[in-house]
Amino acid sequence: MTGAARRTSDRRVASQTTALIAILAAALTAFAGLAQAGGANAAPTRSTIERVVAEGPHSHGVYVYSAAMQKTVKVQVVTPEASAGPRPSLYLLGGLGEENPEKSIWTLKTDVAGFYADKNVNVVMPIAGNGSLYTDWQRDDPVLGRYKWETFLTRELPPLIDERFDGNGARGLAGLSMGAGAALVLAVRNPGFYDTVAAYSGCFTTTGPAGQAYPRGIVTAFGGNPDNMWGPPSDPAWAAHDVLLRAAGLRGTEVYVSTGTGRPGKYDAPGYPGNDDPTDRQVVGGAIELGALWCTQQLQARLGQLKIPATIRYVDPGTHSWPYWVDQQRQSWPTIARGLGL
Repeated sequence: MTGAARRTSDRRVASQTTALIAILAAALTAFAGLAQAGGANAAPTRSTIERVVAEGPHSHGVYVYSAAMQKTVKVQVVTPEASAGPRPSLYLLGGLGEENPEKSIWTLKTDVAGFYADKNVNVVMPIAGNGSLYTDWQRDDPVLGRYKWETFLTRELPPLIDERFDGNGARGLAGLSMGAGAALVLAVRNPGFYDTVAAYSGCFTTTGPAGQAYPRGIVTAFGGNPDNMWGPPSDPAWAAHDVLLRAAGLRGTEVYVSTGTGRPGKYDAPGYPGNDDPTDRQVVGGAIELGALWCTQQLQARLGQLKIPATIRYVDPGTHSWPYWVDQQRQSWPTIARGLGL
């Protein structure tokens, strides 16, 4: 073989070797990617609506995959009977242990579809995990699992709802009992994200022995470890979720807060429809609402110090029970509608 032929052959071999190396490198890169992602069975890396199921003429069961929690969450959505174009969304949070896997407590205890039928708003009701406080937990809990509700409610869910149900970007948030405190926590931690927020019969401080007792009691009631939520009592995360400390975050938001005084009224009398245990309604419900009264008075004083306007309503008589919350849901609507620009 001549020198020229040998050089040509060497270049051909080198070219083929380079091509082979490139092919092998590409194959290894692809394989590594599959391995890192867990192959075809890997969890999706972004949140998405998996499916929507009709549950009534204007009621929808929306199954949303949460990348943060790595699971599918059911969300019930009620849309208006007659659309007037792009519309805001109102998110409703339930209370302690009153959710079931398929239906929000709001759909079981109130006429959501009927009340909002003539209002140009999407009503969004996430079905939360027991004792979640609708917050991001620091660690997975052995009993309750992975809770990343703040991420879900403020980052993952809203854009999906707006895209699927003709949302215009305006948002409101309302909650009762456990959900009342959570609603204001989400609002102060995400200033300006909600245009309006309403809280019925809640508590709003999470620092000190008294402030921590309520959320810790909720988590413990479902077998969870409160330290997995915001850490031990000395952890700064407890103060980071204290509405009184962060109340400045409510400035510019339309705020409605209500509570009963704890005194039993007409809804608590024996024989009232649905009142199967008057003693429980009057004694337990009265005591819990007395605590909510104190919490609301503390919040009102704090908002007054900061000169942040809010609609505060004291219901007397009124206990910690659904008939009063149904009334407040209706009475708060003008405030909520104003905040939503309706």
